[in-house]
Amino acid sequence: MILLADLSWKAGSLSRDEYVAPVTRIVSSAGYKWQEVHFSEIPPSGIADSDGIILCGTALKDNTFTERLQDLAWLRDTKCPVLGICAGMEALCLVFGGSLRPVEEIGMTEVLVTQADPILGEPRKFTAYEVHLFSCEPPAGWITTAVSDTCVQAFRHPDRPVFGVMFHPEVRNDAVVERFCALCTQP
Repeated sequence: MILLADLSWKAGSLSRDEYVAPVTRIVSSAGYKWQEVHFSEIPPSGIADSDGIILCGTALKDNTFTERLQDLAWLRDTKCPVLGICAGMEALCLVFGGSLRPVEEIGMTEVLVTQADPILGEPRKFTAYEVHLFSCEPPAGWITTAVSDTCVQAFRHPDRPVFGVMFHPEVRNDAVVERFCALCTQP
């Protein structure tokens, strides 16, 4: 089961339809079971019973999760794969000791995969959609796997299957979410 964490300011907000629902569509279409939970309500059993966790994005100015990082502290200890999308990447960055800097991007962006990665594939360029006000300065030791002209577009933990992407794969790069789900179900 893939746990989808809604990082919006409150459970059931309109952002859910724009940022969580498209991810549920991809996960379902790929044949995986999923459960959706607001980040403030994730029970320890939900984390322990998950094959993987996706931290979904939020609306452009919805950064409430940055004020409630204690609700995401479990990320430091979880053993299952994690994918952070946009705000989810920002959450991973902050929880693991990285920082954010102001970088506004809205629309299509050229992304350069700088090294082979389990969820991004081989080095190449591709077009992605993004909408964000911040960029991540990765935590010490994390591996940057993709960049654009303005910021880090993807990173991963050096030792665990924990990934972040700044762009929104649920808009036009479904394969990123599909590869992540496949990674979660490998023995």
